[in-house]
Amino acid sequence: MKVLIIEDENSAAKRLEKLIKEIEPTFEIVETLDSVEGAVEWLENNEDPELIFMDIHLSDGSSFEIFKETHIKVPVIFTTAYDEYAIQAFKVNSVDYLLKPIKKQELRESLDKFFSVYRDHSSGNAVDIQQLLASLKNPSEEFQKRILIKYGQHIKAIEISETAYFYVDSRITFMKTHGGKNYPVDYNLDQLEGILDPKQFFRINRKFIINIDAISQMYAYSKSRVKVELIPDADDETIVSSERSSSFKKWLTGIAD
Repeated sequence: MKVLIIEDENSAAKRLEKLIKEIEPTFEIVETLDSVEGAVEWLENNEDPELIFMDIHLSDGSSFEIFKETHIKVPVIFTTAYDEYAIQAFKVNSVDYLLKPIKKQELRESLDKFFSVYRDHSSGNAVDIQQLLASLKNPSEEFQKRILIKYGQHIKAIEISETAYFYVDSRITFMKTHGGKNYPVDYNLDQLEGILDPKQFFRINRKFIINIDAISQMYAYSKSRVKVELIPDADDETIVSSERSSSFKKWLTGIAD
């Protein structure tokens, strides 16, 4: 049984591999990958494994980006550090998950489910990622309208519509308003993607989520990437990563990916 691990935490990947070998010594770990870009490249240039363990949050973005870039026909067991709405979606779609830190018994149960439900993926039991992505969206299409900012002993509620972009600097996430003010926020970019209206905001790379209204100019860049100029100006270059360029262009036209 050939198994692929996609996990950006080295210690977590090694622990998972160790537990898999303890439970199923005949399993072969064909590769361990740590990024969206690396996973897409590997999957497009290698024979399909029979099972994939996939972390949701990778070094260069959400693992769901992988499904947008390449067709995955094999079963996937997701791993996550979050036990909120995403896990409910996995249950609804019969996609199994493991909550970090992974426990041996839970892994054993997950593999039992794989053997009983997913193993014959040729009969149509592969992951329906489109259904999964749909259920991860807020069914009422209501997205968070304000974000709470804490400074000193004060708390301020700011309309998300006032945000030009969110960015990461020294591992801290900031909001930049259209008026040029910076505020630290208690969310990382992965979490923000879950509360922002995807028609209005797009994550262009590992460091920026931008509001379409903040775009002033765009230029063709190398490897089909796009360079974006924002208002207010950003301190770092804002370049759409290669794996997000196709989705970004669709987003600009109003086509949901």
